[in-house]
Formats: sequence, C-alpha cells, structure tokens
Amino acid sequence: MKRLLLLLAVCTACISGVWAQTQAISGKVVDASTGDPVIGASVVVEGTSTGSITDVDGEFTVECAPGAKLMVSFIGMKTVEVEAKNGIVVELAEAASELDEVMVVAFGTTTKKSFTGSASVVKSEDIEKRQASNVTSTLAGTVAGVQSVSNNGQPGTLSSIRIRGIGSMNASNKPLYVIDGMPADDDLVASISNSDIESVTVLKDAASNALYGARGANGVVLITTKRGSTRDAKITVEGKWGNNQRALPNYNVMTDPGMYYEKFYEAMYMSQIANGEAAAHAYANRNLLNHNNGGLGYLVYTIPEGQTLIGTNGKLNPGAVLGYNDGEHYYIPDNWFDELFKTNNLRQEYNLNISGSSDKFNYYSSFSFLDDSGLMENSDYSRFTARVAVDYQAKKWLKISTNMAYAHSDQHYPDDQTNSGSSGNLFYVSNFMAPIYPLYIRDANGLIMKDHNGFTMYDYGDATEANFVRAFMNQSNPASAIELNKSLLKNDMFSGNFTAAAELYDGLKATAKVAVGYVGVRYQSTLNPYYGQFANMGGQAQVEADRMFTLNQQYLLTYVKDFGAHSVDLLAGYESYQYTSSYVYGVKTKLFNPDMAEVDNAILQPNTGSATSRYATQGLLAQAKYDYDNKYYVSASYRRDGSSRFAPGHRWGNFWSVGAAWDIKSEAFMDAAEQVDLLKLKLSYGVQGNDDLGGYYPYADQYALAENNGTFSATLSYKGNEEITWETSHNLNGGLDFSFFGERLNGTIEGYWRRTVDMLYFKPVRPSLGYSSLPINIGSLSNAGVELELSGDIVKTKNVTWNIYANVSYNKNKILELDPSLGGEWISGSTIFREGENINQFYIREYAGVNPETGAPQWYIDQEKVQKDENGDPMKDEKGNPIIVKDANGNPVMEKVTTEKWSDATQYAQGDLLPKVYGGFGTSLNVYGVDLSVAFNYQLGGKLYDYTYASLMHSGYGRAGTNWHADILNSWTPENTDTDVPRVNTADQYTTSMSDRFLVSSNYLSLQNITLGYTLPSKWTKKLQIEKLRVYAVADNVALFAARQGLDPRQAYGMSAETSSVYSPIRSVSGGISITF
Repeated sequence: MKRLLLLLAVCTACISGVWAQTQAISGKVVDASTGDPVIGASVVVEGTSTGSITDVDGEFTVECAPGAKLMVSFIGMKTVEVEAKNGIVVELAEAASELDEVMVVAFGTTTKKSFTGSASVVKSEDIEKRQASNVTSTLAGTVAGVQSVSNNGQPGTLSSIRIRGIGSMNASNKPLYVIDGMPADDDLVASISNSDIESVTVLKDAASNALYGARGANGVVLITTKRGSTRDAKITVEGKWGNNQRALPNYNVMTDPGMYYEKFYEAMYMSQIANGEAAAHAYANRNLLNHNNGGLGYLVYTIPEGQTLIGTNGKLNPGAVLGYNDGEHYYIPDNWFDELFKTNNLRQEYNLNISGSSDKFNYYSSFSFLDDSGLMENSDYSRFTARVAVDYQAKKWLKISTNMAYAHSDQHYPDDQTNSGSSGNLFYVSNFMAPIYPLYIRDANGLIMKDHNGFTMYDYGDATEANFVRAFMNQSNPASAIELNKSLLKNDMFSGNFTAAAELYDGLKATAKVAVGYVGVRYQSTLNPYYGQFANMGGQAQVEADRMFTLNQQYLLTYVKDFGAHSVDLLAGYESYQYTSSYVYGVKTKLFNPDMAEVDNAILQPNTGSATSRYATQGLLAQAKYDYDNKYYVSASYRRDGSSRFAPGHRWGNFWSVGAAWDIKSEAFMDAAEQVDLLKLKLSYGVQGNDDLGGYYPYADQYALAENNGTFSATLSYKGNEEITWETSHNLNGGLDFSFFGERLNGTIEGYWRRTVDMLYFKPVRPSLGYSSLPINIGSLSNAGVELELSGDIVKTKNVTWNIYANVSYNKNKILELDPSLGGEWISGSTIFREGENINQFYIREYAGVNPETGAPQWYIDQEKVQKDENGDPMKDEKGNPIIVKDANGNPVMEKVTTEKWSDATQYAQGDLLPKVYGGFGTSLNVYGVDLSVAFNYQLGGKLYDYTYASLMHSGYGRAGTNWHADILNSWTPENTDTDVPRVNTADQYTTSMSDRFLVSSNYLSLQNITLGYTLPSKWTKKLQIEKLRVYAVADNVALFAARQGLDPRQAYGMSAETSSVYSPIRSVSGGISITF
C-alpha cells in the first residue's frame, strides 16, 4: 500500500511538473504606430517549431512554458523577442525596408543593405494594379534601366524587355526569366496570372546575375510566386469586369470623300500641267475614276447629268450628292475604322486563392480565369490557370517543396495583324483605305446584302459582286476575312518545381531542385472558300502541333555561418538545362466542310513538314559572400558554362564577378546623423557570356532536302562556322543606396559601363560563295549610363499616406570595333555601322525642302566647292575648268547643294537615334481607406523613322486609292509656295523615298495606369467574417502624348516604327471587388 501511494505521488508530481513546463499563453500583437491589431503575425517559441498566427483581432495562443522566449514577426515589420506571459501585448514597429526586408536574388535571398549588385524589386501590390495578361507589360516605367516594347498589343502576347540598352549587334538582347529560382521560357512566363506573383526582381549587373552564366548576359527577371504565410486558412476572391478600347487612334488621315477626290484630281492634273491647263484638266477628268489608267475606280457621288465630279477650279461639283446608284447597287463610303473595330469589348477576370500554414506544412493554391475579347472580331483570348505550392517540413533537417502550375489558353489569332501592307491587317487598312470606298455591298435600295449562305456581303473591290474595281487592295476585304477565316491557337502549359533541402550540419545545407516545363500548342486555321484569294482553290485548312519540353536541374551546397562580427555565405553547385522543341504541320486546299479546321477535310495540294530542335547547357557555379560587422560586404562568383550551340572545342566559357559594399551609416562617425537610415556605397565588376545567335546549331552547315527526279537533292541553307564561341560582356557597376528621415526618402543612384567583345555577328560575304553571310566573333560594343530611383513618403500618418516615386535612366551606346576588313565602317542599305558611333544609325538622304518655283521635292548632294568672284559667279582656270576650293591639306572642300533627283543625293549618317533618357513616375495616396494611384512612363531625346507617315504623304504615284495624311493639304501649289510639303503629282516617283524628312521625335509621355479604390473599415467587415473588402476601378493605357497622332513609340525600339500596321495597345477600364476571408 505504501508503494502504491508513493507511485501515485511521483506521478502527480510529474504531471504537475509537465503542466508547469507547458501551458497556453495568450496575447495580442498590435502596430506600434497605430495601435491597430496585426493580422497574420507569426509567434514562434524560440528554438522550436511550435508557434501560432494572430487572428483578425491580432490575438494569439501558443503552448509554451512561462518565461520562454517568443519570436514575433510580420512581413514589413521588425522582428521582436519577448518573454512569454499571459495577456502580453506585443508592439511591432515598421521595419526599415531598405535594411531588413528580404529580396530575392540569384540562387537565394539577401537584404538591400548587404547586396553588392544592382537590382530593383516590384511588389505584388504594384503588379496587381495593372490589367495585363502577363507580367512583362507591367515593368515599363516601374524599374530604372528597363524598357518594354510591345510590337503586338493582342491579348496574350509578351512584351519585349531590354535591360540597359542593346548589348549585341546580332545576338539576342533578351533577358533570362526565372520563376521561383528556375529558368523558364517565354510561354511559361506568359501563362502566369499576375495575381499569383509575390514580387519581380530585375537583376542588372554582373554581380547580381553572373551565377546564371550565359543565359543571364542581358539581365535577369526573377519572378517569385506567392506561398502560404498565415496559420489560419486565408481565402481571397477577386472579380474584375470592364471594357477594352483601342488606345491608339488612327493617324490624322482624310475622312472627307470629296476632299480626297479633289486632292487626287490635283495630283493627276499636276502630272500633265506641262501640256497646258486645258489638257491637264481634260486628262484628270477623263482618268480620275479609270482604274486602268491610274484612277480611283469608284464613284460615290451622284452628279448632274453631263457634268464632271471635279470642276476646272479643282473643287467638288457643288451639285454632287454623296451616294451613287447604278441601278443594281448603291455605293456610299463607309468609315472603315468604326466598322472594323468593336466597341463592346468585354474583359473579365476572376481570381481565387487559398493559403495557410501549420508548424510543418505551408500551402498556397490558386485558380484564375481571364477572358479578354480584344479589339476586333475573332481576336479574343481566354486563359485558365491553376497553381499549387506546398512546403513540408518532413524532418527537422529536411524540407520538401513543390510548386506546380497548369494553364490552358484559347486564342483566336487572326493572321496578318502585325504584317505591314497586308490586306488582312485591319490596323493597316483602316489607316490607308481612302475615304471613298464602301466596306459593304449594298443593293439598289442601299441595304447591305446577304449572300445565299447568309453571310454579309463585303465589297472586295474586284467587280465580282459590285461593278467597280478598287484601285487600292482589290480582291480583298479584311472585314470579310476576319469574319470567315478562322484561326485558333490552343496552348496547354505545365510547370513543376520540386525541391528538397537538407540541413546537413550547423549552417551547411544541401538543396536539390528539378523543374520541368511543358508547352503543347495546337494551331488550326481555315481560309474560307467563298471570298478572297483562296476562293478559287475551294479554301484551305492548316493544322500545326508544337511541343516544347524543358528540364532544369540544380544541385546546390550552401554554408551560412556567423563568427562574431564575421559572416560568411558560401555556395557551390551544378546546373543543367535541356530544351527540346518539335513541330509538325499539314496544309491542304479545297475544303469539304468550310467550318472544319482539319487537314483531312480538304483534298488538294497537300503540304506537310516537321522538325525537332535541341539545346542544352551545363554549368558549374560557386559564390562566396562575406561581411564584417554589418558594415563591409564583399562577394565573388564564378561559373563555368558549356553550350551545345558551339562546336565541341569551343563550348566552354568562364564567367565571374566580384563586388563590394560599404555601409557608411554603420560607422561610428555617422552616429550623430540621425536623419540617415542607410548610406551604402557599392561597386562590382564581372564577365558574362552570350551564346544566342539565333537557331540551335550555328556552328554547323545545314542543308535543305528536296526531291529531284526521284532522288535526293540537298542545297546549303545555312553556312555554319565551327570556330564561333562565346560573346563576352564586361560589366562595371557602381552606386549609392540611401535612405533618409526614418525611411521617408529612399533611393539609388548607379552608373554602369558594359563592354561586349567577340560579338556574335553575321558577316556579309559575296553571294557568289553560295551564301550571303557567315556567323563569326568580331568587334566590340559598349553601353554606359546612369540610373536614378527615388521614392518618398510625403505624408505618413495612421490614416493618411502619400507616396511619390520616380526613376530616370540614361544610356549611351557605341560601337568600339568592327571587322578589320570593313575599315571601321559598314554600310548596309539605309543603315551604317561606324566605329565610335551608335549602333542604331540611319544612312539616308537629307531633305532640302521644296523648289518654290515648281513644288518638286529636293535633297542635298555633296559637291566640290567652286571659287566665286565678287559677283558670285563661278571662277574658271585658263582651261575653262572650275577652280576648286581646297583645304590646308590640298583636299577639295565639299559643300551641300540641292538636287531634285533623289538617286543622286548624298547619304548622310543621322547620328544616335535611341532615346537619351527614359523612365517613369507616379504617386499613390491613401486617405481613410480610399486609395488612389497614378503611374506614368516616358522617354526623351530619340528619333525614329515613321514609315506610316511617309506612306501617307505620297505624291499619288502608284498610290491611287491610298489615303493621305491631313498634312498633305499644305502641299505646294502655285498659290501655296511657302511650304515644305512637295506638290502632289502622279508622275513624281521619289517624293516619299527614304530621307530624314520622315525622322520624327520618339519622345512620349504615357499615362499608364489609374487606380481608385475603397477598403471598407475592418470593424464593419468583421461582423461578416470578412478580413478585408475592397472595391475599385482601374484604367490602363489611359493616354499617350507623342509627336504625332497615331504614332506609338512604345511599339518600336530602335530606328523605325510602323505602328499603323500592328495590333494596337488596348485601353482597359474595369471595376472590381476583392474579398479576403
């Protein structure tokens, strides 16, 4: 009995001891500046994985022993350590973001303070404001040194990104995209919903991206997707509904049919004026409507019997009435712009994400649907995406993670919307179609006709349905083509990242990552058998299937350790990348069922083909980072890369970087500078490689196989070069990061210099060799520039915050060396490459204005300067030859004179055309839950060649039925001689030939985004179990201010633009609601 009582006593004591060791501790976490509860703060017992997450009231409960240490943290706030006791109230202060916030960098994370390279971070709240189908469209004006060019505004297409200028003449200038630590290809980037993105980091110098080796030579864009961060499940539902409009209007073209008839009459008249006024009028009246003799073909006015459409005064007959009836059809011009582009263009987007975590488990899942109808019929884009990210702490020393995403998109992709001059390009045709032509076939009563299939009858301008022949683009009508021709692009995309990280020893960790990417594309199209160029063939069916598979593997070993004031961070690893792409296609004509896009639905003219391409890289990498006392930072990285693009003896390259930073603020002599939060100098230098010359086998001769009388025939299609190897870039970057006044003013100023040597380049050779160019390594190029980023909180109180940001970038590009055989200069058509000068430089004639006597255009020509006497007459020697003025070296002095013969005019280098300065600025304001943000971007100091304007300023020669720009109304006439616009004359062939007359400023200011929202007070939403509810309105591509209406410099990077010939940027205006539970 005594033994039993003793045993019970011992058990009771043990139970009491355990209870004393662990018990429920409750408390609350609040914002130190406002007193508001902090929702989702992490509370962890120090030295354990035990913890909790604060609820909507900021309250928590955690199991621990009284007196234990609790680590309390929240994103954007300073982590604090407190003693565990019931009823504790923990105050969290805002973290000094420039110092403490974690930023994603190559193969890991760091802080702004310790980073020695150049990088900019865009956060999720800034990305989600934009209504873009992919993240590439959100970077313009947001990040210094980054330019975004969209040469196709159709929904679902990627923008082209350039980081710090043009780094190569012929090799790729595209940056590397990395999703959650693994390199990814463009299609996978396009598949990500913006609502899934946590942040985007743009790495710009060698110290920040050298670890990516060859693929990071043009900068790196790191995309980090969201993961679970709160213990309790967090559910966010969002819906947006809005409308699309064309953000870019037509050029200022003629819209009055009478005005167009008058001007073209003038052009025909001027071509015959040498024969006298009467003969010129007779010729113009006789041929104005005669399409067989350079006329317009259509009459759309009813004129009194026996009279002419245009009188001898060059004006429209005052008795003319718009609309003409030939007894069978009624002809009246249509506004092609209004008819071709829809106004009810719905855009809708829905996002749902669920996230949460426990002691060992962290999850995030999302579902998104986007439906964007575009700007015209059959150009819509819809996409469904799903993503699951899971982290599991399998053992104390082992963490397993996976991040998988699937996307499916359907895109009606009408052909030719980026093809200049195509009769199927609505953007081109709406600018260039003269305002005298009908879009539709109408009966004698003026009603738009239907054919026997029930289709709207469009006027093809070929006299098959109506009785006139259109001078411009006959046998075509883009509205009919868009309605009856069908094309559908189906994409299935999968990406999966799988990671295992093992803590091997104190600070020593091994990580294995495997990422797979798959893109399956099916393209189906039918060209209708009823109208257009394929009608006589019975229509056409085409099917193409493309498959892309990537496998990326990373095996990393890291060691991170603090030794008192010393900290080291070491990395060693291996990475491999494998890419396989294949396609197969089939085409046939004469459709059985016009609505079925299958090859076996047609029977004639079969055409098939297929191909497979492979590419691989391997890399060994290492990095060492060291800091002393959180003041002095140094880093070094090395990568040895091999690429399958080069022959075996030239595949491997060595790339490296070094960097250093000094936090001046941490020095004792800065203690009195209380207004300074961060003052850090940084400097880096490194070497990177580029292997992307286009294609996957540039070192090998390639042949096209054909049939010749039943046997094989091979012809050389590409001349390779086994000696080509890595293009190499040397990068120097220096800068100052700063933060003042308690994080109220933050910024970075950086200067950089980048020299690219052994450029991958297609050298032109004699065509007699059987090929026109040869890939080689030659020459060098430099980019140098300065970047400034600023962000300031003008007002920062509990209920009111007002922030302003701005960034500006300056870049100068220069060719340092060309192939020695070129003698320092290479002229290729209208482009010149010259050592010591910019890579983007036209070599064209210079316009000298108009001959005031005749109205003919003039250009400059260089000729030897002749001495003149006191009367201004040329002087001659005793032999009667002109006396030439010579310089001190005895060389003839040249002078510019004018010529009316364009082919004789001298070509001149036009200097640097790239913009000198570009960037963005904006502001955000939040007042008692009402938020307003505005974002602009801009560029200054550049020029581009406006091909569209040049074409719209034609003389009439060979351009009957082509519209004119309204500026043509200022053309030379005998009554208007004080002008720089030449006469219109259907005999003047070279009026709009290439010259600096059509160079125009590429400056622009774009109002990129306006967002207005209201977040309901939490005291209202808590009653409905809602953590946050926000309603908002958002507008993208709001306004563009450029040198000319219709010109969009954002769609051109470099020397020229044909913005009338590409799918226009879309202005989207939407309203939405976001609810978080």
